[in-house]
Amino acid sequence: MKKKIIGSSKAITEVLDLVSKVAGNDVTVLITGESGTGKEMVATAINSESRRKTKPYLKMNCAAIPSELLESQLFGHERGAFTGAISRQEGCFERANGGSLFLDEIGDMSMMTQTKLLRVLQEQEFERIGGSNTIKVDVRIMAATNKSLLEEIKKGRFREDLYYRLNVVEIHIPPLRERIEDIPEIVNSFLDEFKEKYNKPELTVSSNAMSVLTTYSWPGNVRELRNVIERATVLSRTNVIEPDDFPDKIRKPSKLAGGEGSIVEDRIYTMAEMERIYAQKILEYAGGNKLKAARLLDIDPKTLRTKLGLKAEG
Repeated sequence: MKKKIIGSSKAITEVLDLVSKVAGNDVTVLITGESGTGKEMVATAINSESRRKTKPYLKMNCAAIPSELLESQLFGHERGAFTGAISRQEGCFERANGGSLFLDEIGDMSMMTQTKLLRVLQEQEFERIGGSNTIKVDVRIMAATNKSLLEEIKKGRFREDLYYRLNVVEIHIPPLRERIEDIPEIVNSFLDEFKEKYNKPELTVSSNAMSVLTTYSWPGNVRELRNVIERATVLSRTNVIEPDDFPDKIRKPSKLAGGEGSIVEDRIYTMAEMERIYAQKILEYAGGNKLKAARLLDIDPKTLRTKLGLKAEG
């Protein structure tokens, strides 16, 4: 199943709009956001709409490879360049020539490798480790990080000149807790995937279960939500996922003193965020009928849409 960016909130609509605008240009893009928000998915969406979509598209996680090996993975090496280099090896830049390269967790790259990357961005050329021949390439770079690179610059761990080379256009993906209204749509997408995977075609999510999902803070973001839905799909004894199918931390979140049902988890929610969560719960109670939900809340429908972060109708 092809993964796609899901959601209709204002926040995710703005992300999709930026993806559409930058995809057709070879501009370098820096994708920021917490772990689990879908940064790699955004990079893939950009590539799939770009003029390079039929060319090589490579991905490299800079945090997953030891720093002493990352340089070789990116730029390649010549035979005998170091112990174990028994033959010449092309790096990602050569293999992605004509296409695109996605560098995930760019904030974990060593200063030495950053210097070499800066040269590629400026000159579109480099040498393999242990080599003297200059290799010219045409590669579009997209990078992602869950760190504040400006803070890393202040601490002397990231090059300022590289930051500005990477951050021609920044696409920030908001955490899931800031777009609660997208949760039902994301849940249903995951459910469709796992119903097929685990052969449970009749499986649905109860309104009570959905309410639980929309009042949890999701520190692990979309990745955590996916894990919870897959777990519930496997453990559900009936054709309806109920709150009991979720882990305790999902079903019994921390509560603010005197605020029944209000959660804090790892942060304090603003009044606007809590109003949005409550409005979403009332809308679900009203079966999705916005006029009925507005009457229950004693507000006009336009105000309800504003609290839900939806665009005005008509």
